[in-house]
Amino acid sequence: MTFSYIVELVLETGKKLIDVLIVWLALYYILKNLRKNVKMVLLFKGILIVLILKVISDLLDLVTIGFLLDYVIEWGPLALIVIFQPEIRSVLEQLGRSQLLGRHKVLTVDEREKMVYEITNALDYLRKQSIGALIVIERDNSLNDYIEKSKKIYAEISSDLLISIFFPNNPLHDGGLIIQGNRITSAGAVFPTSDNLKISKRLGTRHRAALGISEVSDCISIVVSEETGRLSIAIEGELYYNLTLDEVKLRLLEELQPKKDTFIDEEEVSDEENKDNI
Repeated sequence: MTFSYIVELVLETGKKLIDVLIVWLALYYILKNLRKNVKMVLLFKGILIVLILKVISDLLDLVTIGFLLDYVIEWGPLALIVIFQPEIRSVLEQLGRSQLLGRHKVLTVDEREKMVYEITNALDYLRKQSIGALIVIERDNSLNDYIEKSKKIYAEISSDLLISIFFPNNPLHDGGLIIQGNRITSAGAVFPTSDNLKISKRLGTRHRAALGISEVSDCISIVVSEETGRLSIAIEGELYYNLTLDEVKLRLLEELQPKKDTFIDEEEVSDEENKDNI
């Protein structure tokens, strides 16, 4: 066995592994996002039913149904692209919005705590006055598409500013507010509403918009109900309804904390121990 043959074998094996890995990553991404989209779930079920019927027709030699299924399988992909064009575009847009580093990861511990403090102070006032609000915090997925179509602000986060933006009769009251890092980037943003059938019919457009933007990005959406003053948070296509102010605060601190902080803290502790030993 020559050296060149071994190199060729390794390269060929590597290509196959990369090929399989790409396929598995694609399947993982599709299945991960499938549960968040009701229409895509129904589409997936329909495809499974067609494939099962095709297998049954082949096994039992059913000529008529097999003939019809052949046409469905042949022209089905083209029909699906036309019918589900909005959903396909949404998935592609989500890919385009992905970033390697989220803006929240550059925040220090003090900056995160100050940010959560100002937000919760505003939420406390808004809920007591039953003033509706929708605050969206960007993470790894960029929200620039929605920022471009809203009113730019670029201001430091403060509870007074948050309250004034959502105060009744304010022109920006009905839209959503977007936060990037520790800055209020824009207000009056319009987000896609969720089609999730599990949402209670009592919840209005603001809650559906919060859930909708959380389904197409990894942002954190905070909602204050205008009717009841109740607080809710939408994350990764899940709506956590009627939370207390303390629960909102703890959830924000948890979700905004970068994973690398754990390692940093451990290193700092070890450094302090070494200093003590010296």
